[in-house]
Amino acid sequence: MIGIMADSHDNLPAIKKAVRLFKDAGCELVIHAGDFIAPFAARELEALDCPVKAVFGNCDGEKKGLEKALASFGEVKKEPFVFSHKGRKYYLAHVPADLKRHAASGQYDVIVFAHTHSPEIQKKGKTLIVNPGEAGGWVSGKSTVALVDTETLSAEILPL
Repeated sequence: MIGIMADSHDNLPAIKKAVRLFKDAGCELVIHAGDFIAPFAARELEALDCPVKAVFGNCDGEKKGLEKALASFGEVKKEPFVFSHKGRKYYLAHVPADLKRHAASGQYDVIVFAHTHSPEIQKKGKTLIVNPGEAGGWVSGKSTVALVDTETLSAEILPL
């Protein structure tokens, strides 16, 4: 199981709820699709006890601080961040640019994006596309995350 979150925007209570949810679900990896905002918020993810893969969002100005905050348990990179996990290829971005083209390429099993603050799950061919919505809940009033079943390559959006 993989947990996905984004747009947490320094909402510590929501981040802590996401951490509990991901731990209870037995997540082996958590993906953050950008907009932590401050390093103190990113440090909350250390409690996950699993690796974190992340990208910078458009509101993440303190990049060196975020890299340092995640260094002992994960990594954060400029988008797009392409990586493999358990035989599946992931494309991680904050801004949803060229998603249809990337999905149509057949190169990726899972595409994760954010920025819109609207949760979304799509399947394009063999590619699962997931936007977990906003963990912070500041824009929509709803704090959400996603869980991906790596065996069935299916996803669900969950409220915090």
